[in-house]
Amino acid sequence: MTDLIAELTEKLSAGAVVTGADVAARATSYWDASPMKARAILRPANTGEVSIILTLCNERGQKVVTHGGLTGCVQGASSGDDDFVLSMERMTAVEDIDTVSHTLTVQAGAVLETVQNAVRDQRMFLPLDLGARGSCTIGGNLATNAGGINVIRYGMARALVLGLEAVLPDGTVLSSMNKMLKNNAGFDLKQLFIGTEGTLGVITRAVLRLQPQSTTKNTALAALSDFSDVPKLLNHLKGSVGASLSAFEAMWGNYVRAVTEPGWHTAPMDRSHPYYILFECDGSDPVRDDDRFMEVVEQAFDEGLIVDAVLPKSEAERQALWAIRDDFEAVLSPKPVFLYDVSLPITSMEAYVADVQALLKERLPNSDLFTLGHVGDGNIHFFVRANTEATDARSLSDCSIYEPLVKYSGSVSAEHGIGFEKKKWLAQSRSAAEIAVMRKLKATFDPNRTLNPGVVID
Repeated sequence: MTDLIAELTEKLSAGAVVTGADVAARATSYWDASPMKARAILRPANTGEVSIILTLCNERGQKVVTHGGLTGCVQGASSGDDDFVLSMERMTAVEDIDTVSHTLTVQAGAVLETVQNAVRDQRMFLPLDLGARGSCTIGGNLATNAGGINVIRYGMARALVLGLEAVLPDGTVLSSMNKMLKNNAGFDLKQLFIGTEGTLGVITRAVLRLQPQSTTKNTALAALSDFSDVPKLLNHLKGSVGASLSAFEAMWGNYVRAVTEPGWHTAPMDRSHPYYILFECDGSDPVRDDDRFMEVVEQAFDEGLIVDAVLPKSEAERQALWAIRDDFEAVLSPKPVFLYDVSLPITSMEAYVADVQALLKERLPNSDLFTLGHVGDGNIHFFVRANTEATDARSLSDCSIYEPLVKYSGSVSAEHGIGFEKKKWLAQSRSAAEIAVMRKLKATFDPNRTLNPGVVID
């Protein structure tokens, strides 16, 4: 291994190889502040250097773990003392913003928020957006098929990808930086690397679809008295504003109360309601969009779908509303706190959450459950604050969240992926035949199990 590190140091650009105390000086992830474990961190400057790294590591039987922004929630980037970490942190270039074809060409290590700002400067819009925008990277977003707040209108990350460049575990560079919306020439190989969590190859560059920047943005935080009104409000919005609905975020009352406690966010309305919906519409008609949005909100009042609403009067007020949804620091202590990401039909959500609450009350009677999510696309997030140091708290919490999903035909992962954390639950959401094909793909692309071994599947 020492010889391999020396060879990589010689063949890669200056500063590409990090070892020793400089490795431990880094945090394991956003969620884990403990020192990072790895034999070396490799920081390629371009696709060619990624190829050199994987070629040599594959030949020597050296395991490689890929790192993006380290905001993942399923331990998909966990590394050990003998692993090499492949970090894309030096491959951050926004190579091209094409305002005619509406495409973005970008390297995998670019931070999402940085890319959003660069695109905005060109009066364009990248639909991908999530709470971790300030740290997560484009490559990580694609490798996990990230979702976020705009899925209801624009789809998951894979829906935005036109072209992709990736390096296979043996060092082969597979480049198809297509800018065309239509390209049915053979297999769509880029899909092998989107959502597969770095198990089949390392994404190095991508071509993404852009949209024109909207000229209007209308936002409302609404209070609801009953969950049955949530799908009714969603259908009301879809039927009245149609495709301009870009976000429909639900927060259960106890979550809002927790994040608006003194010292946290300012409550914009009464904190006693059982449900809150934060919804947003983007448009391009300044003359009509604002008035139409007001009409739609008033109609929701008249039909009894909402009992109160707040509409921001400035961008600062809008950001304050979104901070209630995005900034969940208030529920992360005392530890341990467990985060979950599941999906199921909206019509089953109320019953499912009730089942989860009942199981947690039985198995972890002192626990607190905080519920929110991108409900418009069927996605719920839970925070379970265990309020116990019992060693089986995590296991009891997991079972309480995942077991009830079966009868509702839900998925144990809506947008975060599987990583190491959810492997034991994968068979609940994928058939034996599907998992067998996943294993065949892994064996074909990575027979030496060089790249992210043990992630998603054994």
